[in-house]
Amino acid sequence: MTGTELARQGNLAKTKRAGAKGLGPWGVFIKGFIQHPVMVGSIIPSSRFTIAKMLDPVDWDRCRLFVEYGPGVGTFCQPVLDRLRRDGALIVIDTNPLYIDYLQRTIRDPRFTAVLGSAADVESIVAAHGHDGADYVLSGLPFSTLPDGVGPQIVDATYNVLREGGAFLVYQFSAKARDFMARRFARISSGFEMLNVLPCKLFWGWKDPVPAAAALAEVVQPVAELAETAA
Repeated sequence: MTGTELARQGNLAKTKRAGAKGLGPWGVFIKGFIQHPVMVGSIIPSSRFTIAKMLDPVDWDRCRLFVEYGPGVGTFCQPVLDRLRRDGALIVIDTNPLYIDYLQRTIRDPRFTAVLGSAADVESIVAAHGHDGADYVLSGLPFSTLPDGVGPQIVDATYNVLREGGAFLVYQFSAKARDFMARRFARISSGFEMLNVLPCKLFWGWKDPVPAAAALAEVVQPVAELAETAA
């Protein structure tokens, strides 16, 4: 590639970045939807009614880390930050660099971190930012249209990263999300919000503490199997 071609390529990249910076939140949101429709749940951001109902069960006093998948242009970000304790943290994860760039430019709260990556990698992302787990994870990702195998990977990783007593918060247009959640979450609460475009199904998958007897059985069983093998 010649120097002239490199210069043209650099100028094109600068023009694209400048164009993206000139877009408001609606413009950025719609552009991101057009680029990756399978990864965006809706062309219309969630309503304030959906946001309030989705976040209502959260115990904000105990929430040290809140994680969101697919934040888009930050519809949930400020409401979460408004409720989050002063020493808490919010990490959002999105595969679209357009959204991540927009959030990094527009949200200046020191508790906020926007990461370009996959929700399936939430465990390594959380660890890389100095946390040993998350208290709540929120997702608006369209589980029914994700590539094969990705939905189960995200649910498994989410369950693993959650601290006991935490929850996986999911809002969807389809009830299929509950089927994905049920593979790991034994207790799932559900709700519904009419005042949203489209009306929205809400789910909260709770990671309940493991009963002491069950925890002991998990330890004793492998030891017993090892003894049998040695004999």
